[in-house]
Amino acid sequence: MKRAPQNQPNLTIFRERNTGAETRLAILLLAGLLLAGGFIFAAGQHFVAVRYGYQGEKLRQEREQLLEQQRRLLLAREEAAAPSRLESEARKLGLQSVEAAQVGTSVAARNRFPQTAPALSAPSTPLGR
Repeated sequence: MKRAPQNQPNLTIFRERNTGAETRLAILLLAGLLLAGGFIFAAGQHFVAVRYGYQGEKLRQEREQLLEQQRRLLLAREEAAAPSRLESEARKLGLQSVEAAQVGTSVAARNRFPQTAPALSAPSTPLGR
């Protein structure tokens, strides 16, 4: 069933274009794209901040581990430099402890022969001249 006849006189009439509507649609499209771009940028910034947070936490843990290792190494160095440890290691190497007679002789020798004692005074002429 056909309701409209085929030979209508208004078939040649064209609708006018509404340029204001096209402009509004273009502005709306650009605003939507700008808003979507802002959301994408903000999401990217958020993910970068989260990544930096994880890296910072990892670096803090590594710093704590390095400080603990430093403490352990300083303790080991102090234990190795302890006088009792040095004495036992020296005896293993065959060294003997200094006797009182040896100390007295060297002090007496310095007092008797002052020219052989190391000079503690500053040089009489400046080094620059």
